[in-house]
Amino acid sequence: MLIFDWDGTVIDSQARIIASMQAAADELGHDPLCPEAVRNIIGLGLPEAIRALIPEICPDGTERMRERYAHHFLVQNKTPTELYPGVRQTLVNLREKGFRLAVATGKSRRGLDRVLEQTQLGELFEITRCADETCSKPDPRMLAEILAETGLTASDAVMIGDTEYDLEMSQRIRMDGVAVSYGAHQLERLRRFKPVTEIHHFPELELWLDSLKDESEVRTLA
Repeated sequence: MLIFDWDGTVIDSQARIIASMQAAADELGHDPLCPEAVRNIIGLGLPEAIRALIPEICPDGTERMRERYAHHFLVQNKTPTELYPGVRQTLVNLREKGFRLAVATGKSRRGLDRVLEQTQLGELFEITRCADETCSKPDPRMLAEILAETGLTASDAVMIGDTEYDLEMSQRIRMDGVAVSYGAHQLERLRRFKPVTEIHHFPELELWLDSLKDESEVRTLA
């Protein structure tokens, strides 16, 4: 099974996330958030991300930030969020080749369902897990739940992601990880978790999987 992170791996949403988080903080009177600080928390669940950005925030403040961030992201901010080049066709190709696909994301269930409908990619994924219905990355619980529901083991799956939270999560459950270089975190951070390969463009994932098949090294990822 191929398990994908969403933001920064499948879809280019960094600019919108950063602008929306900055706007929410400004609206509520918090200190300005620099872009790099917000980029660093992409991939975490929203409450965890807010607390990392504003350590002194109280529970009520966290909830207000979450509400205002959601408002800016969904309503106020019009920054485009587009699939990375080649994503749609690559996912279709992988499904046609028999691979089982899943999503493990820091997005909320409402947010993921909305974007799956907008992109019309939902039918490609067998199972999805979101941070607000389990534990936030890098806790591996969402991966464990995906494996339990699909009857697979960690050796039957690969986690594909652009942040250290993705790769730490997979490492903690002893699942191979694929590092995505074009997302939120620099490759130097991802390499600490010993990914089995690095991809610099989404279609390279299919090429890598094809090379494994040619070398008779594919285990039971399909």
